[in-house]
Amino acid sequence: MGNKLAFLPKIIFVLLFFSCGYQNLLDYSLTDSHNAYISITDQKTFIQNVKKGLIPIAIKDNIDVIGFPNTAGSIALKNNYPKEDAFVVQKLKKNGFFISGKANLSEWANFRSTSSTSGWSSMGGQTINPYGVNRNPCGSSSGSAVAVATDLVNFAIGTETNGSISCPSSVNGVVGIKPTVGLVSRSGIIPISYTQDTAGPIANNVYNAAKLLEIISGYDPNDVATHSIPKDFDFGFARDLDSTSLQSVRIGLLNKTKDDKKNTEIYNIIRDVLKRSGAEIVQIEDDRKYPGKEERLVLLYEFRIGIENYLNQANSPFKTLQDLIDFNIENSDSVMKYFDQSRFIESEKTSSMKKEYEKALKAVMDSRRQIDQMLKKNNVEVIIGITRGPAWEIDHVGGDRSARKKQRSLGSMGSFAAMAGYPHITIPLTLVDDLPIGISFIGSRWSDKKLIELAYSFEVANKFFPKPKDSK
Repeated sequence: MGNKLAFLPKIIFVLLFFSCGYQNLLDYSLTDSHNAYISITDQKTFIQNVKKGLIPIAIKDNIDVIGFPNTAGSIALKNNYPKEDAFVVQKLKKNGFFISGKANLSEWANFRSTSSTSGWSSMGGQTINPYGVNRNPCGSSSGSAVAVATDLVNFAIGTETNGSISCPSSVNGVVGIKPTVGLVSRSGIIPISYTQDTAGPIANNVYNAAKLLEIISGYDPNDVATHSIPKDFDFGFARDLDSTSLQSVRIGLLNKTKDDKKNTEIYNIIRDVLKRSGAEIVQIEDDRKYPGKEERLVLLYEFRIGIENYLNQANSPFKTLQDLIDFNIENSDSVMKYFDQSRFIESEKTSSMKKEYEKALKAVMDSRRQIDQMLKKNNVEVIIGITRGPAWEIDHVGGDRSARKKQRSLGSMGSFAAMAGYPHITIPLTLVDDLPIGISFIGSRWSDKKLIELAYSFEVANKFFPKPKDSK
């Protein structure tokens, strides 16, 4: 199955790219003041690639890239140099991009511990949100979002199992697309869950995110999930972007927080933009019950299988999850100085829990029916709402759970879409306490193109493109 790309001719795209300010990259001086990268390409290669008209892109450090170790942020994999690029990286290189570096992430994509601090890894240290003081970048695609937010690049690739593209994109004021699971290949990506994992674009605006998704999406013979892409699927995500796309569209507005003092003000901003755009607003209630226990078991069960499949094909001396557990114990001073490996240990114990897993998986997959039912019941094309509250402080003692309790809560939009494998797009909405928050667009399976068009229309009407004070 080939992509039906409506992609600009390469030379035009390069001209547009340079017209947006990338000429100054010829005077290359990468100041990664917020620790977005684990490793970066050397200055000489960077300048040569830019002069060739190639476009720099940051790749999350759980994705195979030739010439860079793929570490998942763990020093256990510091010598894991892949023999070939991940499928998405191959597509990027064929379409005018070069890898500026590997972006830092929450270690093991935030799946090592329940008490972790997002944006920290033993390989890369702590990535810092460029807004405010000592603010968390969320995760696990922390470095990918911060690299875009600080203008180190306009394009990055993140991955998500549940919230790992949407959350860092929201709190760092950039655009993130978590595609329908199966739209983008996972081959060559260190996994958590074959039910929920996907790669996706992070960019400085909806148009660039859409163009990036055009490139990385499509059939991969080595990822069975991509075999489900409809034969008539339209990959031209950027072709029909129009400021009037919200006109006469029924929008389901989901308000998940009632008691926050800022809540009414924020939702008034959303309503105003929608009304000015000609959309019909339908207030919807969410009576779904989140199957957190079941999702947890699904991820724990699938992680052990997936990580061992990856390790057995990787350039690593570690071949089992138990090998990694043992390494972490032996190197606890550097690996576990802030948080434990409770999820690793729990995952290792799931090998005899197939029946429990299958039961839990049914509950998780029922999230598809629930989203579809919500859309149909309210006769709406999309569900929108605040992605989540603003960034919390970095807390290496209490971890994210403790730090989030001290920050304003505005709900969280993406968990059901993550479980269902449905598309979820977040774009910058406004500032709360001088910190950015995003608005989410969620739809049914394979509705990615429609969501992107609606998000673009909202972006044009809202005219909110935040920049941290010390960005380039």
